[in-house]
Amino acid sequence: MGTLLLLIMLAFEIAFSIYCIATKQNHKKMKNWIRIAIFLAFVLLTLSSVFLWSFRWVLAAILFFILAVKGTVSLIRNRTNSPKYKTSKIVWKSMIMILAFSFALAPAIVFPQHKSPKVTGNYDVATAAYTYIDKNRIEEFTDKRKNRFVDVEFWYPKTGDGTYPLLVFSHGGTGIKSSNTSTYAELASHGYVVVSIDHPYHSFYTRSDDGTVATINSDYNREINNMNNGVYSNEELYGLIQKWMKLRTDDMNFVIDTILEKAKSDNNPIYQHIDTEKMGVFGHSMGGAASVWLGRERDDIDAVVNIDAPFFSELAYKKERDDFAASSKAYKTPLFNIYSDDVWRQLESNSLYAANKLDNKHFKEAYTTHFQGAKHLSLTDLPLFSPILANYLQGGKAGIDPYYCIETENKLILDFFDNELKGIGHFSPERTY
Repeated sequence: MGTLLLLIMLAFEIAFSIYCIATKQNHKKMKNWIRIAIFLAFVLLTLSSVFLWSFRWVLAAILFFILAVKGTVSLIRNRTNSPKYKTSKIVWKSMIMILAFSFALAPAIVFPQHKSPKVTGNYDVATAAYTYIDKNRIEEFTDKRKNRFVDVEFWYPKTGDGTYPLLVFSHGGTGIKSSNTSTYAELASHGYVVVSIDHPYHSFYTRSDDGTVATINSDYNREINNMNNGVYSNEELYGLIQKWMKLRTDDMNFVIDTILEKAKSDNNPIYQHIDTEKMGVFGHSMGGAASVWLGRERDDIDAVVNIDAPFFSELAYKKERDDFAASSKAYKTPLFNIYSDDVWRQLESNSLYAANKLDNKHFKEAYTTHFQGAKHLSLTDLPLFSPILANYLQGGKAGIDPYYCIETENKLILDFFDNELKGIGHFSPERTY
């Protein structure tokens, strides 16, 4: 929608400039009426929900409003002496307006309007956000010596009156807690309480209850980029993995323990809707690795979904050959792996995925699915929210329809948790979608 509107505005601006040059007149009065008409049309299209009002339209609305006000004032003043016609002035003004329209409509182009993936459950879904303060940990990323804080958001059945399994999500290496919002909504609509965690300074951006904003830590971001560029030795990388996973799993353990404690004493309906005897964890990329890790550490985790991540918890570093190897311990928690092409093709060639290999006997009970044509971020909502940003971050466009990918993924995750936590249905995913 943003791209189409920009093309219309650019076509109008260029055509009107050509008309002025061809007739050697400014046609200022006509342009003023057109500016007013554009603003009114924008308002009507917004009120009729053709343009769904959001942050993406704010700059465009401001620009159209300013031009309409300027045009109205000019018409009211109704100067009889028109400014002298100059071709250079027409061209210069046209170039400025083209830049202004491009800037104002950039958010609508980068973050285009899109339909939401299907939510198929019977429950209406509500959300709530909180900040938990961990009094047992000091924030390592700042010099303020404050306690570690963790921002969380819940998706839960608004109209439900029973108790529902708890599902805890961890985002990717530089992601945000809303990365898989469509997944949370689908699960909540079928009777789950889903809580997604922002890992401050690991997440791209998070805002706490008190307005505190934490952006990604520059040192951590550099570590991630260096890992992706092959800068570190395997021994150095193994040390970083342990550091990253400790922070992630400490956050997840803290959130889970906090929620379980609140379920005993807090009258907030969200906590009272949680069945503390049934719990699953899931995550994308580094969050998936942390989820697998937690599935080994905690006895109260009943099911794990790993979305496109290596089993960091199952890796050992072999110094004598400077490489990674799979551990020799059986993994007993029910596990479902979902892979994109980006990870699928590394399962046999990259030793970071040594434990993920399909012939690993310690994971013989695990389910595994591969989305053919999908890239790493195809397994999040980002290709819908911002195709341009997703393509840039993952190095190209995926060869799979984004709606098919995320809606199929959401259904599979729902079916897996239904089978493992509620004992309903029969889970038998295809190897490839």
